[in-house]
Amino acid sequence: MKTTPLLLAALLGLTMPLALAPASPAQAATPANAPTLPALGDAGADELGIGAERRLGERIMKELRRDPDLLDDPLLQDYVDALWQPLLAAARARGDLPDEQREQFAWATFLVRDRSVNAFALPGGHVGVHLGLIAITSTRDELAAVLAHELSHVTQRHIARSIATSRRQSLIGAATMIAGILAASRSGDAANAMIVGGQAVAAQGQLNFSRDMEREADRIGFGVLEAAGFAPEGMAGMFDRLQSASRLNDSGQFPYLRSHPLTGERIAEARSRLGVNPGGSSAAPDAARWLHAAMQGRARALMDGRGETLSRLAGGGVPGVAAVASTPEALSTACAAALAATRLKDWRAADAALARARTLAAGQGAPVQRAVQVIQIESMLDRGQATEAARLLSGGLLDGSRAGLMLSARLAALPQADAAQASRVREDLQTWVTVRPGDVGAWQALARVMERLGQPLAALRAQAEAQAAQGDLAGAVDRLRAGQRLSRSSGAVESMEGVVIESRLKALEQQRRAELERERRGEED
Repeated sequence: MKTTPLLLAALLGLTMPLALAPASPAQAATPANAPTLPALGDAGADELGIGAERRLGERIMKELRRDPDLLDDPLLQDYVDALWQPLLAAARARGDLPDEQREQFAWATFLVRDRSVNAFALPGGHVGVHLGLIAITSTRDELAAVLAHELSHVTQRHIARSIATSRRQSLIGAATMIAGILAASRSGDAANAMIVGGQAVAAQGQLNFSRDMEREADRIGFGVLEAAGFAPEGMAGMFDRLQSASRLNDSGQFPYLRSHPLTGERIAEARSRLGVNPGGSSAAPDAARWLHAAMQGRARALMDGRGETLSRLAGGGVPGVAAVASTPEALSTACAAALAATRLKDWRAADAALARARTLAAGQGAPVQRAVQVIQIESMLDRGQATEAARLLSGGLLDGSRAGLMLSARLAALPQADAAQASRVREDLQTWVTVRPGDVGAWQALARVMERLGQPLAALRAQAEAQAAQGDLAGAVDRLRAGQRLSRSSGAVESMEGVVIESRLKALEQQRRAELERERRGEED
């Protein structure tokens, strides 16, 4: 990867300044030309309004969704969200999350298939989590501590305060630059294609949060973490873990530390807070430790697709000795091995690791057993064992979960799938997207099931809704126009699906025109 100061700054919690950067390095060094950072609590933070920050976040996410490494894994996503939602509720109860922010921002997490240890907050309440971060944490409390820290960056408007506003640059250009810089953490070439012109010239120090902001996010994040019911030791533990791991392996895999340097002062403050909060939550219960271990193993197998990595993980599935302690760490190893062996299509190793994982998960509660069963069903589907997969799915352990729904959709889309079963899955998916219209993966799954059932109009509409949910209005309009042409050519324009397509096409065309008008005006407030 090409390395520059700008690219090295493209990590946790960063934002690009909205002011146009100087045209040359000489100008960049001129203090008069450098954008200034408002002090904490300064009214200057309001220069980037709530609405503008929300739109900037939407723009960035539109760019990032093109990245194939954005991962829709229902099991891991549900787990991260199960930690995220209590933190949000605690922030609101504490008064850290004003109603205007709560109503306008997305407050959504997303996963990045990357082995580096990183997480980052974006404008508008979007928080990205690398799988490498999940893989390195030993407890849910450590992962929740990072999420609480990032949440506090957003609620305290640190992102807005870090952006020097200018009417000379549009939010669209800023969004493209931020997305490009985030891409640089994995691909310098991709980043260079997205960052254009002299606007990308900026000092590294201007891209990261200030030390005061880091301390404030630590302090408020600690309170949010504790109020949400997590063990406050998670924050100090995470700091210690990151510092120790980076000392042992400083190979560029810890971008979190480059953008959020762990000074001795920050670590000492995290430890000292434990002494003044004796009433904090205790360590996580055993069930939570086992579930986190299963998620940790899954993240390890998904974060790095290189053959040598998968082979190494797959080899850890079966112990070399008869007696091995039944520990959460052993479950993590078995889950990683089973999934890695499945990805390598080494079915013998996959079956051995799955047997070990099932034994370890027995008696640890339904969430842990679900995590293992998902890997088992995925392995069956990958080797074409549709009947066996359907039998496991019908057992009820995955009922009501998004993971179960998406696996059912995958099964229903197979050519050998039973039509009645596919119809039931279609109904379940339609109910799901009615309540959650922003679920891109569910719309895509519905499109595949509709194609399997021989309903091309409905499939085209589902594809369009998936594009719209991603923010790609042009793509959505294109799909709906294709549906409109098919409807008119088949004489089905008066059918229910034809009427819906006509109505949605008008609505999205109007929305697209408004979007183009905002782009023409540079999205100025």
